[in-house]
Amino acid sequence: MLTDPQLFSIAKSIHLVTVVLTISGFTLRGYWMLRNSPWLRVRVVKIVPHINDTLLLLAAIWTAAITKQYPFVDAWLTAKILGAVAYILLGAVALSYGPTQRIRMGAFIGAVVCFAYVVRVAITKNPLPF
Repeated sequence: MLTDPQLFSIAKSIHLVTVVLTISGFTLRGYWMLRNSPWLRVRVVKIVPHINDTLLLLAAIWTAAITKQYPFVDAWLTAKILGAVAYILLGAVALSYGPTQRIRMGAFIGAVVCFAYVVRVAITKNPLPF
């Protein structure tokens, strides 16, 4: 039987790997968006991020459950979730719903800033950005 520290280590490792894959994939798709690349319309490019992000979310929930830290109880975790929601919404505008290249670029930059905020909050456990 795995101990709580072992389970935590597994959950956190999965979470960190999926975080790296998420920002790497988003950055690549953002580059393709700016270049108006046909790669953005390839089926696997549309599906894989959703699979990875689902694993990311499940690992985050698993980690929170193991550590007994919960959103709307722990301020830093609440801030992390709200930042992640902002990243998702801005990412959707950047990669799909932005009507102009300028709006897409602004949303892309905003999404990357939100992502950086979420990472900072995760590292510092402090919801304040400064």
